[in-house]
Amino acid sequence: MYFAIISTDVPESLALRMTVRDQHLARLQALNEAGRLLIAGPHPATDESKPDPLAFTGSLVVAEFESLAAAQNWADDDPYIKAGVYATVVVKPYLKVLP
Repeated sequence: MYFAIISTDVPESLALRMTVRDQHLARLQALNEAGRLLIAGPHPATDESKPDPLAFTGSLVVAEFESLAAAQNWADDDPYIKAGVYATVVVKPYLKVLP
C-alpha cells in the first residue's frame, strides 16, 4: 500500500537541508530503484519559479511500504529528521485513484 509522508520544515531550514541533502536523496533513489516511489519533493515557500532567497516549508513523499509501521520507521530514519530540518512529520495511508 502507498503511504504519504508529509513533513513540515522548521523556519529557515535551507542550511540544515543542505548538510544532509545527498543522504536524503539517496534514500529516495533507493525507493525509486525498488519501484516503490510514486512521488517525492519539497514544498517551496513561494510560487515563484526562481525565488530569492530559496526556501522550503516541507516535503511530500508518497511511496509503497508493507505497513503504516514500516512507513513510519522509514520516515523516522530520514536524515532530515536527524539534522533538525523537520518540525513535524505525519505518515498516513494513501490511495492512488488517478491517473
